[in-house]
Amino acid sequence: MAPDSPDDAATANDAAKGALIEALARLQEAVLWKLDGISDYDLRRPLTATGSNLLGIVKHLAAVQAGYFGQCFGRPFPHPMPWFEPQAPVNADMWVTPQESTASIIELYRASWEHAVETFAVTPGDRTGLVPWWPADRNRPSLITLLVHVSVETARHAGHLDIVRELIDERAGRFADDRSMPHDDEIDWAAYRAQVQEAADAVR
Repeated sequence: MAPDSPDDAATANDAAKGALIEALARLQEAVLWKLDGISDYDLRRPLTATGSNLLGIVKHLAAVQAGYFGQCFGRPFPHPMPWFEPQAPVNADMWVTPQESTASIIELYRASWEHAVETFAVTPGDRTGLVPWWPADRNRPSLITLLVHVSVETARHAGHLDIVRELIDERAGRFADDRSMPHDDEIDWAAYRAQVQEAADAVR
């Protein structure tokens, strides 16, 4: 079999697709962990100048998954998302109303991922979808391209969740067992922050 045969290409696509799905699934865990142990109020309150809040970001990510891995491949997500209707206010997908429960937003996010997984199961990595909100010259990306796109989007917002969560209760890290950063028993965070501040003051 020649190295560049269709079978080789299909195998490479399957490998890339599987790796991207696995990485995105891991990001799902990181996103949901950021909501753990927080009151309804703290989940919803805006903590940046642009109103970033934990639950609103998760609501937005649910919509992202539902769109790219549902609608774009002819598998509309079955749950209504009124914040995307033409009459909806700007940024309605980035915050949570009092009528929307925390549990419903978490369930929406999980359901959007389950729907995505169903799409992955029946869609080859090189199959193209239609993204009607992208420019016409690039609105027919493959599933692999959209897996990369959504992974980047999710990772970006996971970083926002990191900062917002730290502003609430100083809890940091990607997961409960994350050892990618020093733990409290390894570093004096107040002294470390003072050191960083001192370095900044020196060049003011």
